[in-house]
Amino acid sequence: MRGNQSNQDTFDDLREELRGALSPLGRPELRRDLWPLMLRRLEKPPVGVPWFDWTLLALTGAALVFFPVLIPALLYHL
Repeated sequence: MRGNQSNQDTFDDLREELRGALSPLGRPELRRDLWPLMLRRLEKPPVGVPWFDWTLLALTGAALVFFPVLIPALLYHL
């Protein structure tokens, strides 16, 4: 019986450490209201297409010109 009591104490200590490390799961409050930030973001003008998107498009076009056998594989993945 002594071994079982020792294990129970160990489990109780572990349970208390875990409870201390994790925050309660209730209904946590937000630090601030996110809706005004969303409205400001929606009012901003859209950002242009980044340069790496154009680079990827150019590389894909060049690969299709030089390796036309890749066209079915590209269409398959679309």
